[in-house]
Amino acid sequence: MDLINLSDGDNSFRVRVLGRRGPGILPVHDLLDAEITLKSSFISGVLGVCFYHSDLDAWSLALDALGAGRNADWLDNGNGPVIRIELPNDHHDVPTVIVEDSSGSGTSAIIPVVLDDGWLDEQRNHLLEVVRTWPSEVLKTSPGAYEWRH
Repeated sequence: MDLINLSDGDNSFRVRVLGRRGPGILPVHDLLDAEITLKSSFISGVLGVCFYHSDLDAWSLALDALGAGRNADWLDNGNGPVIRIELPNDHHDVPTVIVEDSSGSGTSAIIPVVLDDGWLDEQRNHLLEVVRTWPSEVLKTSPGAYEWRH
């Protein structure tokens, strides 16, 4: 299921959630496996990632920032790829998506994506569907201690 899907027909950026990392196993039950896919006429790439349910809250905040006209970073946890969406400015006349995987492959990619009106609402809908499909079911009660939510 798509968490993020930005495309203009020529260039696309997608984060597709594949499912839970360890269904039924505390504490990794709420970890979600996903794939980041970038495609353009020049480059194409796929990167596997894993993130916590709390990262979905961070994506919601990133969408709020984009809605307020500010650039946004997501998954900037210091141990994996960082996704940055930059809105049009002096250097770019269309939004750009930047994926930096400095801690893994050491590569980065930047692609422009012309976005239609309503793209932000569409991304919020994707987020809601992911949260409905894979709700948080694990509660961290203290450092290193987890239990099932009731």
